[in-house]
Amino acid sequence: MSSHAEDRAPGLDQLKLVGAVLLLIVGIVAFYLFPGISLLIRVPVLLVIGGVAAFIVLQTDPGRRLWQFMADVRMEVRKVVWPTRQETLQTTLVVVSMVLILGIVLWLFDLILMSILRFLTHQGG
Repeated sequence: MSSHAEDRAPGLDQLKLVGAVLLLIVGIVAFYLFPGISLLIRVPVLLVIGGVAAFIVLQTDPGRRLWQFMADVRMEVRKVVWPTRQETLQTTLVVVSMVLILGIVLWLFDLILMSILRFLTHQGG
């Protein structure tokens, strides 16, 4: 017995992918090749060409795996427990406070080291 994926020729998937990329390249080149045509026409045409290229990619095995991966990602994002507004605010305040405290400590450390350096080199005093 052979599975459905084994029945497909891997070369056909590669041909579809190359065709989709070439179609997209032709669409982008045509977009810039005809600046005299209104953007109201060029943009929808480019979007349609991009959609057709995406449709072609989704007909390949890597395209189907990518689509399945995106569906799995969407399902996992739904499982995430997002923090409440209050938790977000508290965390932000803690981070900002720690950055300020660390900034002041580093500034004082720099000030002390500069004073020691000036004393040792007899400059600025």
